[in-house]
Amino acid sequence: MIAVVYSGSKTAFWKIARDGKTIAECSMPGINPCFNDQKSILQFLNKKSVLVNHAESLKKIYVFAAGASSDERREELAKTLGMFFRYSKIMVKDDLYGAALSACFNHSGIVGILGSGANCAYFDGKKPEKNNYGLGYVFGDEGSANYLGKTILKRFLQEKLPADLQKEFELKYNLDRPQILERIYKKPMAQQFLSSFFDFFLENREHKYIMGIIEQAFELYFQTYMLPTVKLHPGKEIHFVGLVAGNFQEQLRTAAKKHGLEITSITKEPIYNLLNYYSN
Repeated sequence: MIAVVYSGSKTAFWKIARDGKTIAECSMPGINPCFNDQKSILQFLNKKSVLVNHAESLKKIYVFAAGASSDERREELAKTLGMFFRYSKIMVKDDLYGAALSACFNHSGIVGILGSGANCAYFDGKKPEKNNYGLGYVFGDEGSANYLGKTILKRFLQEKLPADLQKEFELKYNLDRPQILERIYKKPMAQQFLSSFFDFFLENREHKYIMGIIEQAFELYFQTYMLPTVKLHPGKEIHFVGLVAGNFQEQLRTAAKKHGLEITSITKEPIYNLLNYYSN
């Protein structure tokens, strides 16, 4: 019995399989080793009956997590998970590796992540090429759910949203300036708070103003991540992974065409492909 885990900063998706067939699944808060300490991760695990019930039966666990980009972080997360899954062999890689494997399997290509965070890399069929993009929700993540959440919050606080959206946002979230600033600057998991506002974009996807924010965010993503990568690896297939990419596929393909690029595939939830990869 194996488990595959794909975790952004906001949500970790788990699937448990036996003989290639999914027998259990669940989701929980993200397990980013940069932001979640051992205690909080173990608390998340213990709250999931699916994981508690299968903890001693799992033989191998394949984990792909945002923030697991160094040997130290990967070892730290593997050790924490090993305290809960005592009989499992645990492999930890970062989410970029998981995205690349999900989109390309053993073939080469350029893989972009647009989920709770953002990234991009060339994948040679074995591992993603190192880059300087993974700067997190403060310095980076352009085009991601974090970035979109930050954008809509800023415009709400500055009262720059159209009147209808300003009113809808206020009614939906019932947040004032002190509450928002406290949540961002004083409380933990600010990145989860920011990405939670992605729902507002989904609910208002027909609104011209919202579409304008999406288009601007995707253009910034291409300028920051994709175009420099394509310049280094021209002619390679381009793949995207993540909830933002998956939910706004048409807008993403339009953004790519503006730069003469064509997207080969967009995978909304990479965990399905990863489970197939390790089950076969």
